[in-house]
Amino acid sequence: MENDFFIDSAHLSEAALKRKHKLETDPSSRTNHMEYLPDMEKIDSDVCEQVMTHMNSYDYHQYTAKDVRTALEHDQCGIENFKALLSPAAEPFLEQMAQRARIETGKHFGNNVYIFTPLYIANYCENYCVYCGFNCYNDIKRMRLKMEQIEQEMKVIAESGMEEILILTGESRGQSSVEYIGEACKLARKYFRMVGIEIYPVNTDEYRYLHECGVDYVTVFQETYDTVKYETLHLAGHKRIWPYRFDAQERALRGGMRGAGFSALLGLSDFRKDALASALHVYYLQRKYPHAEMSLSCPRLRPIINNEKINPLDVHEKQLCQILCAYRIFLPFVGITVSSRESARFRNGIVKIAATKVSAGVSTGIGDHESKYSGKETDSMQGDEQFEIDDGRSLDTMYKDIVGEGLQPVLNDYLYV
Repeated sequence: MENDFFIDSAHLSEAALKRKHKLETDPSSRTNHMEYLPDMEKIDSDVCEQVMTHMNSYDYHQYTAKDVRTALEHDQCGIENFKALLSPAAEPFLEQMAQRARIETGKHFGNNVYIFTPLYIANYCENYCVYCGFNCYNDIKRMRLKMEQIEQEMKVIAESGMEEILILTGESRGQSSVEYIGEACKLARKYFRMVGIEIYPVNTDEYRYLHECGVDYVTVFQETYDTVKYETLHLAGHKRIWPYRFDAQERALRGGMRGAGFSALLGLSDFRKDALASALHVYYLQRKYPHAEMSLSCPRLRPIINNEKINPLDVHEKQLCQILCAYRIFLPFVGITVSSRESARFRNGIVKIAATKVSAGVSTGIGDHESKYSGKETDSMQGDEQFEIDDGRSLDTMYKDIVGEGLQPVLNDYLYV
């Protein structure tokens, strides 16, 4: 494990420090990350095998400039074309890729840019993921909002004009039960037209319950599709079980969700292979569930509390732009989200090329929207953030900036009848 990933453990108890040290240094103390736990539903699906076969055999150094030119000349982009566009050989063709991506975006999304905001309602977590600010061994202020606090946060957000919300929690069933999340989603339906969740993976029947509570779509970050690297980064908790996480979106769709979001956290492992696997995950599920609305994002690592030395593995803005353009060319109908992890400058540019959705008015902390949106100090306790953001623009500023780029901001385009 890279030393850059270790956190400051000064405030942990002696017993916790010993357990943490054992997990970090003794692989035999960890559960098998490829074996399901007793409460985890196992579904019959061939998607994982197809994705992993392509990813494990992907040698991006074999692709040449000729392969990239061929990919850009084709009206439709196949898997081999997509692999070429993700390869180092495609870097000199970034301008041509951007031009092609812009055309595809215009065909299928016009000049629309969708806006949403996340709402973190709890930051308790039972996982030890060494790169995440919420991890159970990180010494941060923990908080779970009560329903009246959640409703107050939602009121404040809704009053800003926002119509789509993404509800997030830390991954703790004990502190953030499915029922607790469901009640929060019922509240969200009072204030927002679109409700998404980004929570710990659950079973099909639980996704069905959450859909009945008003959830439209589910987003799950696989983090990395590299199973070997995944094992070294997720040392404890349910999140450690890689295949259960992989199948989360398919369980959600089987549970009635209208859409699903996919992502790898670029910088944890080989970003080209993770980008390939993320897109193929969407590609194969889209063919099984053609009615579903699929979306992709490709966030990069950001600093967290108690560890500001986390460094993405050579994923710079040029590489990020290449991935986003390749996504758009390969999957022209799929929504692409670029989060507030990236700079305002980058996001202003990429929405004119490939991205179709951005967040605004973002906080990754707990219970601070009222103070952030109104500028007034509140008496309520606030929980620490999951990671640092880069682009902190409000909805009003984001809306004006999108208009200034000659694009059309969209708060909602879905009506229930």
